Amino acid sequence: MIERNDYLKQLLSWKDQSIIKVLTGIRHCGKSTILKLYQEYLLNNEINPSQIVSIDFEKLEHENLQDYKKIYQYIKDRLVDNKMMYIFLDEIQNVPSYEKVVDSLYLKENTDIYVAKSTAHMVSKQLVTSLNNQYIEIPILPLSFKEVYNPQTDKEEAFQKYMKTGGFPYINQIQLQNEQIDMYLEGIYNTVIVKDIEERINRKNSKNVTDIALLKAISKYLSSVVGSPVSIRSITNYFKSNERKTSPNTISNYIEALCESYLYYPVEVMDISGKEVLKSNKKYYIVDPGIRNYILPKQFYDLGFTIENIVYLELLRRRYNVNIGRSGRTEVDFIAKRNDVYTYIQVTASLVDENTFNREIRPLKQIEDNYEKVIERYLRGDASREEVISAGEKLKEDAALLNVAPDKGIIAELNKEAEILKSEFAAMAAEIKKTEKKGKETVN
Repeated sequence: MIERNDYLKQLLSWKDQSIIKVLTGIRHCGKSTILKLYQEYLLNNEINPSQIVSIDFEKLEHENLQDYKKIYQYIKDRLVDNKMMYIFLDEIQNVPSYEKVVDSLYLKENTDIYVAKSTAHMVSKQLVTSLNNQYIEIPILPLSFKEVYNPQTDKEEAFQKYMKTGGFPYINQIQLQNEQIDMYLEGIYNTVIVKDIEERINRKNSKNVTDIALLKAISKYLSSVVGSPVSIRSITNYFKSNERKTSPNTISNYIEALCESYLYYPVEVMDISGKEVLKSNKKYYIVDPGIRNYILPKQFYDLGFTIENIVYLELLRRRYNVNIGRSGRTEVDFIAKRNDVYTYIQVTASLVDENTFNREIRPLKQIEDNYEKVIERYLRGDASREEVISAGEKLKEDAALLNVAPDKGIIAELNKEAEILKSEFAAMAAEIKKTEKKGKETVN
């Protein structure tokens, strides 16, 4: 079992507090394992087994409890007087009106409630209303590169594999052949597409998704444009141009269903100067690089957008709020916000080429505030970080989002490039002054 210490720490920070802990994330990303790890921690720290009630609604032995009245009675019968009870409800979306159970348990004294679910329709409007928003959401993602990397193995090969197969725990716990990995990812994908969408159809007041072929076609399209801004209208026009009749409303409903199942994450555009979200095209990132490689034909594999997707997921793991940055025609890949502090991030596969360096640094130079500005890059299997202090004058290497060591040779190259740029800026400034001086002399 792979340890998920960061998530475990998050749960422990909320232990015994009167607030419902809600774990959300795509199927098989590790939510159940995290709940088990937390229960093991409790048992190892003087919590009696009688104080723990754990129900997994995906298991057949709990099928008879898929009625909210039976669940409530089952848990109520196991409450211990004057002792804190730890209640775990896994995949509770299988139970109609589950919010009534959670609501009633929450109102009891000495109950610490943990809920896990695989769709974004996590806490119903009824539950939110009844609890006055007394819950916190803990998003769970598949394993990061840091979590899967074995220091005894070659770092570059490990990262190449991670980009190809992704971070679903089962794949990284057991040695599987490429064909077996594809079969496993296919199973996850089809379960999300069919089962979670079916749950959405059965949910009252939900917009139906009935054309699974169209849903898969839209999913494939979103995978192919990861990191590129798209609109509902542009997607609709794409399908119409390929002789697939549909409507903007249908496209919108189907994308909403894909996002509700945590297969894709929409990212909105934010105005850099005013820090306001704009009504503009969105970008969509997929939950795992392995899933993306399964969906797309192998010839569509692209390094730059894969790195960008991985950086985005890492920002989510680190509890950042993430937007696309825009100022006029200038775009910054990510604006990451945490604790009212912003970080501007550009992502690229390489910075060795001078033109690439200039292109990536230009948007950061145009931002006038003093928040941190970062370029994330990937070279020869290493992901490195350059902190842009001012107009390309200083580059500082650091082990970055993917926790891998910087390449000293690359550092030297970048420092050399930075000096060249500095000299060019100085030469340009001198030329401007010379021109201004000539102009004054002409006037006189």
